[in-house]
Amino acid sequence: MNPVIFTAPLAIAVIGAVLAALISITDKIVNNYGDLTIDINSGKRKLEIKGGSPLLSTLAESGIFVPSACGGKGSCGACKVKVLSDIGPHLPTEPPYLTKEEMAENVRLSCQIKVKQDLEIEIPDALFNIRRFTGVVERIKDLTHDIKEVYIKLENPAEINFTAGQYGQLEIPPYEKIKGSTQRAYSMSSPPSDKDHVEFLIRLVPGGIVTTYVHQYMKEGEKIAMVGPFGDFAEQDTQSPMICVAGGSGMAPFKSILYDMDEKGPFERDVWYFFGARTKKDLFYLEEMQALEAKQERFHFIPALSEPLDEDEWKGEIGLITDVLDKYLKEIVPDADPKEGYLCGSPGMIDACVNVMTANDIGEGDIFYDKFA
Repeated sequence: MNPVIFTAPLAIAVIGAVLAALISITDKIVNNYGDLTIDINSGKRKLEIKGGSPLLSTLAESGIFVPSACGGKGSCGACKVKVLSDIGPHLPTEPPYLTKEEMAENVRLSCQIKVKQDLEIEIPDALFNIRRFTGVVERIKDLTHDIKEVYIKLENPAEINFTAGQYGQLEIPPYEKIKGSTQRAYSMSSPPSDKDHVEFLIRLVPGGIVTTYVHQYMKEGEKIAMVGPFGDFAEQDTQSPMICVAGGSGMAPFKSILYDMDEKGPFERDVWYFFGARTKKDLFYLEEMQALEAKQERFHFIPALSEPLDEDEWKGEIGLITDVLDKYLKEIVPDADPKEGYLCGSPGMIDACVNVMTANDIGEGDIFYDKFA
């Protein structure tokens, strides 16, 4: 047997290992940026940090949490900060998520830029109040075949203050091939009055890192962490009728908003809530929403199925939720008052609903949503 057959792969493996070691050593030497300073909002906070890591994670390590729906993967565009220092041109991964005005003002995606020099940045002052919470998973409930309700008892801090409609970034531990902890953004479905708990409705996304963990590995009684609250999605302080549309786990912020409104007394404005699903097995909280409708005279709940099965024996609205929405805006919802739109769902659903709403005289500036990638 030719010994080369055995020694060649071994030699390649050794060379590969040596090269990997050299790259690692070189990276530590060449990319050792040393001790650096980040000046935030003209001296409101100054951080002394070690250089070399993405700005997003560097800030988080110092207790300043910039929103990131995708957990720092560069696919959501939420982690924007204004960089006053000259750090070079925008990376190819940034422009798809930035407007021309933001590009001109050197707004950057903090997950995409590494801290290699002293920086001056600007962020909303509200981010100084974002906290990292730890708690215990108190309850996991199957709402549908692919949506779980996760109810967490907070421990540190033991209370949270948030506005109904906001979201948190759920942090899960390493598992299987995931080496580090990972965060993803989910709207909180619990009302703000429940200050020692947070609740999430989490739909299983095939291949999703966090949703897979929640659906296959998370257990009641385990420790979990969350960062928040984030987001501007909330009931506006007006008397305009609310036209709300959701599908699937998009129910979450509306459950929080509606229960919060209910706790404050009779609704002071009309609320039309359209909820879309494919078949009856994809619907949930029907009894809760119908009970709220019976209690609140100005609340109207319209569930719709796009592909009802014969066994569903469905007697409600049938069709795409956008078609049902369009029909109601044209034929049923009174059109005397200016209206506001509230949306939660996939980016495609939101875009389609915005088109329907604007075509029915709801101004684009009066349509509110958090579009999660």
